Amino acid sequence: MSTNRDTAIPRGPDGCKRCIATVAAFLLLIILPVLGIWLAEKPIGSYLEFPPITRYVQHARFSGSIFAIFSGTILMMIVPVLVHAWRSRLTARQPPLTYRSFPWWGWSGVVLGGGAWVLAWTRFEWFKAFQHLTFSPLWIAYILVVNALTFRQSGRCLLKDRPVYLLALFPFSAVFWWFFEYLNRFVQNWYYVGCAEMTPLKYFVMATLPFSTVLPAVASTFEWLETRLGAVPVTPEQATRRDTKVWAWTFLLLASAGLLGIGSYPDLLFPLLWIAPLLVIASTQVLVTGDAPVFRVGPGEWHRICLWALAALLCGFFWEMWNFFSFAKWVYAVPYVNRFHCFEMPLLGYAGYLPFGLECAVVARLVEQWVSSPSRKGSSSCGSSSYRRGLR
Repeated sequence: MSTNRDTAIPRGPDGCKRCIATVAAFLLLIILPVLGIWLAEKPIGSYLEFPPITRYVQHARFSGSIFAIFSGTILMMIVPVLVHAWRSRLTARQPPLTYRSFPWWGWSGVVLGGGAWVLAWTRFEWFKAFQHLTFSPLWIAYILVVNALTFRQSGRCLLKDRPVYLLALFPFSAVFWWFFEYLNRFVQNWYYVGCAEMTPLKYFVMATLPFSTVLPAVASTFEWLETRLGAVPVTPEQATRRDTKVWAWTFLLLASAGLLGIGSYPDLLFPLLWIAPLLVIASTQVLVTGDAPVFRVGPGEWHRICLWALAALLCGFFWEMWNFFSFAKWVYAVPYVNRFHCFEMPLLGYAGYLPFGLECAVVARLVEQWVSSPSRKGSSSCGSSSYRRGLR
C-alpha cells in the first residue's frame, strides 16, 4: 500500500506555488465579501461584529417551489458523481478482513464520549459552570474511536502511525472553520445561543476549541471509510487534465462575482458559503500551479470525491445530533428551505456537507505538504499512503 513519496508530495517550486495559490485564494475569499458590502454602501461594522450577536439579515420564508428546485438541482449534481464513483468502485482494492482487537485508547474514547454525551444533554447543577465545554470532549472521543476502528480493520491509523500529521490538523482546523464563521456573517444561516454575555476573548477561546476538531474528525473518518470500502489506484495519466485552465477561469470569475454579492443578496447566494471556497481555492491552484486535486476526474478520483463528501456528511450527522440537546448550541435560519428538520438542520442543509468534505480534502492536502519532511521517506503507514492516494 505504499506510494512513492516524491511523486505524492510536491516540493521546491511546486510546493511554493501551491502555497502562493492558497494564500491568494484565501485573500480573495476574505476581501471580496467585504468589498461587496462596501460597494453596496452597507455598514461594514455590523458584519464584523464580535461576538456575533445582532441579527441583521431578514431571511425569506419557506417556499415549496424553490425547495423543489433546490432538491432537483442537488440530485442532478449528486447522481452523476455517484454513478462514476460506483464504476470506479469496481476497481477498488478491497482491504483484507483481518480484524484486530479494539485498542485500549479506543475504549478510552468510548468512555470519554459516553460521559461527555451524558453531561452535554443533562443539566446537573454541579456541572453548570462547565456545561458549555462538552462539545470538544465529544469530538476528541469521536476521533479516538474512529481511529481505533481503522486500526482494528487495517492495523494502521492516523493516531498510531502519523500522530504529528493528526496533531497538525487541529490548529489548521481552527483557522479553517473560523473562516466559515466569517463567511456566515454575510448570510447569517446559523447563529449561536448563549454567547451574548461572553467577552470577545472568552467567545474566541470557547469557539476555537471545538473548531479545532473539525478537520481531524473528517480526515479520520475518510481514512476509516477508505479502509472499509477500498482504495482505488490512480495513475498519473488518469489524473491529468489538459483543459482545466478554461474551467478554472470560469469558476473563479463566477465564484468571485457571487462573493461580491453575497452580502447584498444573501437569500439568493447563500449556497456560495459552501461552494465558493472550493471553487476559488481549486481554481487558483490550477492557474498558479497547473493542477488541483479536485479538478482531476480520472476513474479513481470519483471514488475519493465520494469518500471525502461522505466523511463530512457522516461527521455532520454527529455534529447536528450532539448539538440538538446541548446547552451551548447553534440554530439555523436558512431561506426558502427551512423545513423538514433533522435535529436543528433543515433536511436540504445537509447537502452543504458534501462540498465541505472536498474543502476538507484540499486543506488536509496542504497540511500534508506542510508536515512532510524529505527525511521521512518510504513510509508505508495506512495514514500516509491513504492521504497520498486520496489527495494527490
